Amino acid sequence: MPMNSVFSDLPVTVFEVMSRLAREHVAVNLGQGFPDDPGPEDVRRKAAEAVIDGWNQYPPMMGLPELRQAIAAHYRHWQGLALDPETEVMVTSGATEALAGSLFALVEPGDEVVLFQPLYDAYLPLVLRAGGVPRFVRLEPPHWRFTEEMLAAAFTPRTKVVLFNNPLNPAGVVFPREDLELLARFCERFDVVAICDEVWEHVVFDGRRHVPLLAIPGMRERCVKIGSAGKIFSLTGWKVGFVCAAARLLRVLAKAHQFLTFTTPPNLQAAVAYGLGKADAYFDEMRRSFERSRDRFAEGLRAIGFPVLDCQGTYFLNVDLKPLGLNEDDEAFCRRLVAEHKVAAIPVSAFYAAEPIRSVIRFCFAKHDSTLDAALDRLAGALKGRGGAT
Repeated sequence: MPMNSVFSDLPVTVFEVMSRLAREHVAVNLGQGFPDDPGPEDVRRKAAEAVIDGWNQYPPMMGLPELRQAIAAHYRHWQGLALDPETEVMVTSGATEALAGSLFALVEPGDEVVLFQPLYDAYLPLVLRAGGVPRFVRLEPPHWRFTEEMLAAAFTPRTKVVLFNNPLNPAGVVFPREDLELLARFCERFDVVAICDEVWEHVVFDGRRHVPLLAIPGMRERCVKIGSAGKIFSLTGWKVGFVCAAARLLRVLAKAHQFLTFTTPPNLQAAVAYGLGKADAYFDEMRRSFERSRDRFAEGLRAIGFPVLDCQGTYFLNVDLKPLGLNEDDEAFCRRLVAEHKVAAIPVSAFYAAEPIRSVIRFCFAKHDSTLDAALDRLAGALKGRGGAT
């Protein structure tokens, strides 16, 4: 039976593989990235109230006006962006839908798309399904930075789009402004549109503030900014995404959205509109809470002997096994970890499509202290006799 080869040839995702192993071995699952916390109660209550008392038929395709206005106001307050909620803001059923719609709207068969590795696993299949030709920029630990030479090797006259994730999942890096300005110069030089996956924009640490590529000079008319209520409010199952772009771009993006999901549940939109207007203290405390979890888990890992990489944002902490001189790659280590020590992690090589780094593993630290402490207790013997702590 004929099927589309992009999807029929895809392997089972690494998240499903490791989650299945975690279930089989009754392991602490620090693989898939979702918090233990149920999310802010007031926002959840707003969603429940909207189901009972609000509108439950089709909402406007572009999103509830109150949410589009709240998105524009939120980004004006936090990132200094001036967006017209009527013509430059759209609501989607999650950021992944926003990514798919953006690629389908902007890429034609044969167009080249620049991708930064390690990359979110949905990127490459969506690019290929849109008919795009991937061009990879390979980032490496410990700093995960790109250079002018790396961009020059990836961009060509056939480049149509660059897909840029900042803060970068799964590396946990927040790109500094000078990197954004470098990327912007290449986008201008090659007349390229940047699709910016910025879903982790509020989950940044150590006093950092997210700088959107849209705010960099020269990018206002050639940038698609994508955000996620699920990440902002730790409600990963809600699937409410934001798309912000110049009106000429958004008109086309909206047509792709129209034939993907068309709308997003109106009760969730109403609750997110309320949540985006919460006081700064909520967002500041959310970051501090995740930062405390990051520090607690990082200190525990270091005490055991794991070489922990710097985490500047996201829910994820990476460990580079290379200094330990182990006779196994990241996938083998993760499989041994879940089978022998009952802790599930993710091999970062799974986030590369070409020339993978095979020494880095990723843990999710967005968990209760008791969950992290249980994982650390189980990990205490993982490196004994293998080059780590004894």
